[in-house]
Amino acid sequence: MKYSRRNFFKTAGIGGIALASNTYNVLPDKSIKVEVLNPFNRVPVSLIIDDSTCLVNMAHYGIPQFGEVFPDQYKQDWRKLPREIPDSFVREFGEWCHENGVKGKYSIVPYPACTGWVSRFIPGWTKKELEDSLKLVRELMVPGWDIHPEMVSHTRVIDIKTGRPYPFPTPEYMENWEWSQTKSADELAAYQVYALEILKEAGLPCEGLTTPGGYGGRNQDNLALSTKEAVRHVYGSEISHYFRDLFTEKGKSVAPQVLHASGLDGSDPGCVVSILGCTGDWLGGWDGLTPGSPDLFISADLSSGRMVDVIESGEPAVMVCHWPGVYFNGEKIGFNILKEVKKRLDQKYNNLIWMKLGEISRYWAAKELTTFVPTDKNVRIRAPFSAPGFTIKTNTITRNPQIKTRGESKPLVRIKNLIDLKPNTWFADKSGTVVCFDLEKGESELIL
Repeated sequence: MKYSRRNFFKTAGIGGIALASNTYNVLPDKSIKVEVLNPFNRVPVSLIIDDSTCLVNMAHYGIPQFGEVFPDQYKQDWRKLPREIPDSFVREFGEWCHENGVKGKYSIVPYPACTGWVSRFIPGWTKKELEDSLKLVRELMVPGWDIHPEMVSHTRVIDIKTGRPYPFPTPEYMENWEWSQTKSADELAAYQVYALEILKEAGLPCEGLTTPGGYGGRNQDNLALSTKEAVRHVYGSEISHYFRDLFTEKGKSVAPQVLHASGLDGSDPGCVVSILGCTGDWLGGWDGLTPGSPDLFISADLSSGRMVDVIESGEPAVMVCHWPGVYFNGEKIGFNILKEVKKRLDQKYNNLIWMKLGEISRYWAAKELTTFVPTDKNVRIRAPFSAPGFTIKTNTITRNPQIKTRGESKPLVRIKNLIDLKPNTWFADKSGTVVCFDLEKGESELIL
C-alpha cells in the first residue's frame, strides 16, 4: 500500500508520468545480450531524512501551524518539545554515519516553519550559531548526504514576490496540502527555484528536492517536470531527482523511475529521477513522540522485515525517517533504532552498497538510457550520462574483455569472486561475463 510519510498528510494519487524507455537489454543481434546489473553487483541502500534543517526543531514550530488549519488533528503539546535540535547531535549523528558508511539524503528546510532564513538569520539564534551550523552541514554531512530543500517553509506557502507567508491558514495556502495540486509545471518550478536559491546562497550543493507532505501528490507529472527544470536552472544539474512517495507493501516495486529524458542524442541531455522509499517512519515519528522498532525494518533473527524483502528483490532499499524522531527530544530513540538496523543488516548481508540519492539517480539514469549495439564480437555503448561502477553482464564467455574509450583500451583484471568487483575488473562463469567499469559519457566499446 502507499504509505503517507507523515500521518497528517492526506493520501495523494499518482498522475500520468512519461517514463523513459528502457532499451538497455534490447539488442538487434539476438546472439549477444547485455544486462545492466546493480552497481558493483551490489544492492543500493540509503536513508532519507526529512524535516531536518539548521537548529530549528520543525515539530516544535510546525505543529501549532498545522493545528491552526486542522485543530482536531493536532493536539500534541508542542510546547513540551525542544525548540532546537542542537548541532552537537548533528555532529554525533554525522560522525557515526561517516564511520559506518551510512549515506542518504538530509533536508535543509530553507525558511523553517517561517522562523527565519537559513542563508541569512534565524531569530533566536546568533548569526555565528547559524554560520557554524551551516559549516557543520557542509563539512560533515555533504560528503555522504544529498542536501534537499523541503520547499520553502514546510508550513505556510510563501508569496515569492514579497517573501511573506500568505495570511490564510487554510489547506489551499499550506505547502503540505492543496496549494501545489493545481499549479502548472512553470508555477511549481518558480516556487522550487525560490527554495533552491536560498540553499545556494547558504553555500549548499543540491541536485534534488523533497516534497513537504502531500505536495504535488495529485500533480506528479508537473512535479517531475518542475523539479527537472528548477534544479537545472539553479545548479545546472543534468540529472535531477526528487523524493515524494514510498511504498511499504511486500512485492511492490520501489525501483527508481527515470522520467522526462531529453536531448539524449545531443551534448546537453537531461532527465529527472523519482526516488521511492520502501519503509514507513519506523524510527521515531515526525514529531518525535512515537517510538519505532527495528523489527519492522529487519527482524531480530534477520529473517524478515521490509528491508529484507526489498534487498532480496535486488531493488534499492531506501529507508525513510524524520529528524525530530531520530533526535527524539534528546532521548535519541530513533538514532538507536537506526544503529540496531545497521547492525542487523551487516550481520545478514555482505553485498550492500550505501549510496546518496543522487548517486542512485545517476546510476539508474545510465542503466535505463544507455544503449548497446553488438558488432561482430564487440558491443558498442552509447551513454548520455556517466556512471561510476557501471556493471554489465553478457551471455558470452570471453578470455580477455576490454573497455575502449576515445580510441584507448583499458586493461581489465579478472577476479575469482563477484563480491570483489570494482572498476576495471571482470568475472566469468558458465552463464557469461560480468564487467565493471566507470561508464563515460559518450561512446565506448566493450571488446569481447
